[in-house]
Amino acid sequence: MNIDRRQLALPVLALGLTLGLMSAVPAFAGADEDAVAKNVETFRAGQAAGNAEAIASLCADDLSYSHSNAKVDTKAALLDGIAKANYKWTSLEYKDPTIRVVGPTAIVRFNFVGEQEFTDGKKTPQNLHILMNWQKQGNDWKLLSRAATKL
Repeated sequence: MNIDRRQLALPVLALGLTLGLMSAVPAFAGADEDAVAKNVETFRAGQAAGNAEAIASLCADDLSYSHSNAKVDTKAALLDGIAKANYKWTSLEYKDPTIRVVGPTAIVRFNFVGEQEFTDGKKTPQNLHILMNWQKQGNDWKLLSRAATKL
């Protein structure tokens, strides 16, 4: 069997393109993970400060935000609840976060640990496990859904 250069050109070109694309994927994934991590921290800071405006731009219009008591908020209901809250956060941490980018979606998990102080002086600790799903919309990552489970 005789093989000439023309018969080898296409497979070699295909292999080169495949290896080139494979090496580019982690760079995109890393940049996306960094962007999501930044948004998660901005969301945490806005939540801790009770700043609905800071959170609004991070949320998808179709947001489904589930609390640990099974209450589910839309974007409008969440922002209204933050703006009218009768408590403040004395501490709020997102511990041990993990971010996994899968196509145009990012799966974020962490432990939500904090303390709320209500206007009557009562303090309530919070210890939750959170699952957030972020969706890439254009060039921005938006929070699409959030679920909380008491620990």
